[in-house]
Amino acid sequence: MSKLKPMTLGNIKRAFLGRGVKKLPLIAGHKLLYTCNLRCKMCPFWRRKDEKLLSLEEEILMLKTLEKSGVLFMGFEGGEPLLRRDLDQILEESYSRFYTSLVTNGWLLRDRVKYISEYLDYLFVSIDGIGEVHDRIRGIPGSFDRAVEGIKEAVRYLPVSLSFTITRENYDQVLDVLELSRKLGVTVSVQVEYDYSTAEKLSPERKKLLEVLNLLIELKRKGYPIVESPEYFQSIINSWYKGVNWRCKPWMLINIDPQGRIVLPCYVLNEYNGDKLVWETNIVKLWNSYPWEQYEKCNKCALACYLEPSLFSWTNFNMVNERIVNNILGYVSNFVKWN
Repeated sequence: MSKLKPMTLGNIKRAFLGRGVKKLPLIAGHKLLYTCNLRCKMCPFWRRKDEKLLSLEEEILMLKTLEKSGVLFMGFEGGEPLLRRDLDQILEESYSRFYTSLVTNGWLLRDRVKYISEYLDYLFVSIDGIGEVHDRIRGIPGSFDRAVEGIKEAVRYLPVSLSFTITRENYDQVLDVLELSRKLGVTVSVQVEYDYSTAEKLSPERKKLLEVLNLLIELKRKGYPIVESPEYFQSIINSWYKGVNWRCKPWMLINIDPQGRIVLPCYVLNEYNGDKLVWETNIVKLWNSYPWEQYEKCNKCALACYLEPSLFSWTNFNMVNERIVNNILGYVSNFVKWN
């Protein structure tokens, strides 16, 4: 299997690197660019003008630095990553080092997925409702149909998940999106909208959100193809409605902006503004000197990339089964299916 070797070696390197230190980034996220062909209401990033983007050589240098720092999982996003003409080459370099995923709005997916799928383990396609609801939130007519066309093509090559963000404009579409995922043969990753200062404020009303979170727990337990764990949704309820915080562990994720700068302390608190160039930074040293403890009780967002790793425990059988055992079995099954 093509990914067993790099992932196994990565775990060995991570274990060796982690001796004598307490914190290492496990997951890396990188915005390849801010430019996008859609105009999503709740997104601040397409509203930013891109500076000079990283060259392929700089992207490779970034990936090598992250590999040396213990990262095992690499996620690419934007803006719209498929707008980069050298995306295939960047993904190829990542795939040789990490478990690699990509988030796209799907507009260009149908024509590009065959060429990028060889270097991806997983693909996320943003779907924020059915038909006109999705188009209204995404700001461009026809974006729903283009995304669905892309998904139908993508499932021929690799595992796909819909990425659904709960807002005040689509909270009543959760079940419809889940039914769509069943028809398409894909899963659904669910997030709660975060109100950025430079985007429209679409966070769902508290009462409606609580109803949706409880519904998602119920549907997950009934076997609907929801990526997140029941503990994820329950932790949001516990924190935002009952005052029982989860302990956020932002050090498990490192984010890199389109210019190669490290975003600290996390994705949302400084709204993705980077500082130090990743290849000029001793990440292990920085990670073990940074004042992470002041952010452990933040709980301002509910991004699954932070909350799910923060909740994971080897003593929780359900989480080990869902996050480790099922993922391994799913990976083996997918490898056989697409190879």
